[in-house]
Amino acid sequence: MTAPTISVIMAAYNGAALLPETLATLDAQTFGDFEVIVVDDRSTDSTREVIAGWPDPRVRLIALEQNGGPVRARNRAFAEARGRYIAALDHDDLCHPERFARQVAYLDAHPDIVLLGTAANILEDGVVSASRYAPVTTPHLVAWLSRIENPLVWSSVMIRADAARRLDPFTRPDILYAEDFDLYHRIQPLGRIARLDTPLMVYRSHPGGISKRFTDTMEANTRRVLAGAYAPVFGDRAEAVAGLVAEHLMAKRPVPDRAALAMLGEALAALQADYLANHDCDAQDRRLIKWETALRWAQVGRTALRAGTITVADVIAVRPEHLGLGYAGVEALMWSGLVGGARRIGVQTLAAKIIRPGPSRAKT
Repeated sequence: MTAPTISVIMAAYNGAALLPETLATLDAQTFGDFEVIVVDDRSTDSTREVIAGWPDPRVRLIALEQNGGPVRARNRAFAEARGRYIAALDHDDLCHPERFARQVAYLDAHPDIVLLGTAANILEDGVVSASRYAPVTTPHLVAWLSRIENPLVWSSVMIRADAARRLDPFTRPDILYAEDFDLYHRIQPLGRIARLDTPLMVYRSHPGGISKRFTDTMEANTRRVLAGAYAPVFGDRAEAVAGLVAEHLMAKRPVPDRAALAMLGEALAALQADYLANHDCDAQDRRLIKWETALRWAQVGRTALRAGTITVADVIAVRPEHLGLGYAGVEALMWSGLVGGARRIGVQTLAAKIIRPGPSRAKT
């Protein structure tokens, strides 16, 4: 039997209600040389019947006898894959008809890219909206962002099978619910990662999704991945820095005080400087990396201002100069502060704090 170009791998658990719509988007692909390997992780609904009865012969069911979790199910699907490229897809997400055609064309033309995602839209409560990911990327920006956030939607990813088979295991069961983020880090020594900036898939956000139900495990394993990545830069401080990034950049919880904001800013500056020093980035890469980093640091400040844990004066006193304020000028930050706890001190007092010189950075 001739091997297909693409093997779509999917772990399914109690997905009978959403699977038909997902599989229908595969039937609609303009690039048809693929197989779909769906591993049912001992569902208690009619998932197996939906898959077994699907009329497209390219869809194959593997029914597990015991529930082992999504990582083991996905790894089993990967073990059965025959394609030159591996396409990730969760049982509740939707593909644009051009997804496979566009990704195969790009990977065929760029042999240095081992993993390629796409931009994505979000479907929540029946409404489709744009995601908050960076709108324009380069491979260097995607690689940089993987140090401070998860830059790709898993269901948008396509991987060269020969590179994926060099990972052992394909995704790690001990990094449950952050295994995709972990894979992006583990595969980068084998080649570059990139993203098509056209939205070619739709991610469903719903209460039954894994990211909604297993937040604590996901965040703990995210910190673990980041700590490993940060060890060469921060040594013994890597776990502490990973905690700051995971909690305040990725989970978007407000920093508790000025000191935490300053530590996070210093960490971002050090990470960014390390990346730029060790990678051959052109002028566009550098502009995008600095801009997107500045946006994220500014958002941390705005979140804390709205929560009332810091003041505008705190943000201005500790902001790293080269990160700037992103989209947020002083006026925007003042408004965020007025909305949050900073309004307690009054506009005149706030303005006085901004005008009055703050403490030197050596003392913050």
